Amino acid sequence: MKVQNVGYRRISTKDQSFDRQLMSVTLDRVFDEKASARTSDRPELKACLDYVREGDTLHVHSIDRLARNLTDLTAIVDRLTASGVTVRFHNEGITFDGREDSPINRLLLQMLGAVAEFERNLINERRREGQEAARAAGKSLGAPPIPAEKQKRALELVADGMPKVQVAKEVGISRQSVYKLINRQD
Repeated sequence: MKVQNVGYRRISTKDQSFDRQLMSVTLDRVFDEKASARTSDRPELKACLDYVREGDTLHVHSIDRLARNLTDLTAIVDRLTASGVTVRFHNEGITFDGREDSPINRLLLQMLGAVAEFERNLINERRREGQEAARAAGKSLGAPPIPAEKQKRALELVADGMPKVQVAKEVGISRQSVYKLINRQD
């Protein structure tokens, strides 16, 4: 069985790019994910963890790309190293193989994982404060309401049997909005 160099890259917003992550590393397989790291319940992460085998090396750009929760981070690294997978965090320059993990590397993992979790909590707190301030100022949050004539037209097209994706394009709303209108009607 050939050992592989596997990459896991994660971005959380459409403004970010995978390009800067692991660009100088030769990889046999890459798992790219656009998702928040608030939980380890992410499809590409699960696929990556199921894919790597004993002897493989999992390359991750930085600790916060793998997890922003210290519990998840240590659980993932422990699971991988117990399976014989080496985990390499390139930005921090630390590697875990389960055999010769130094106490200083473990401390760095825990400290940097705690910092990533703290940073995520600060971001969430600022977001909540911003939302509260916007509400207090009388601003509405979220997407603007769909005009009544667009709602009526969308429901007519659905009733005529037009596929929902086509209805969304025809009316100029999202597919999810079409489904919300249908559910509200029922």
